This record gives sequence, C-alpha cells and structure tokens, in this order.
Amino acid sequence: MAKKSRNQARLKRHIRVRKKIFGTAERPRLNVYRSIHEIYAQVIDDHSGTTLVSASTVDAGMRAAMKGKNRVEQAMLVGEELAKRASDKGIKTVVMDRGGYYYTGRIKSLAEGARKGGLEF
Repeated sequence: MAKKSRNQARLKRHIRVRKKIFGTAERPRLNVYRSIHEIYAQVIDDHSGTTLVSASTVDAGMRAAMKGKNRVEQAMLVGEELAKRASDKGIKTVVMDRGGYYYTGRIKSLAEGARKGGLEF
C-alpha cells in the first residue's frame, strides 16, 4: 500500500472542511493557499462564484513591504492588507477556510493579521 503524500492528505482535509463551509454574500469565505515561498488569500462569495477581494505576497503593491521579513511576518501583513481591502468593499465578517492546512504558523499568522485589520470570524 503506497504512502499518501502530504498534499493528498491536505486535499482530503480540505474536502472535509469544505463540506461544512459555504460563503454567502453576507458572510463570504476567506480561502487560504500556501505554497513553499508564498501565501495567497481570497474572500469568495460561493453563491455567485466570484472572488470579492484578494491579497498575496506576490502582489506588486506588497512586494516592498515583504523585503527582509520572514514568512510568518509576511503572512501577517497579507492578512492585514486583505482585511483593509475587504473593509473598503464593506465586508466585515467572513468564514475561515484554512484550505486543509493545520491552523499553525503562517495560516494562524494570516488569520491574526486579518482579525487585527478588522475582519471578524
């Protein structure tokens, strides 16, 4: 029996989480994707299937702020920027979709940054 890869296990967790989480217009879903070097976050309305707000470490406007910071600090900045962009669009509450990742490290830091920026979940 072949051993499952980490990503296969994560995708299985993500499916399990997504069975319970659904983003509406009133309370959209905050989705997180983490690669080895970068982190991406989107606020999604699942009814219409549209991304309302997004932020990541690769955004042109955020590149200067990322210089000299470790990945956990970068995730915190992405969370704060996402919350700022969401509040500009009138989004105050979201439901967190951690994407099958464990709630530690960069995922936790991004969530804390979003809360610090004013998002509620």
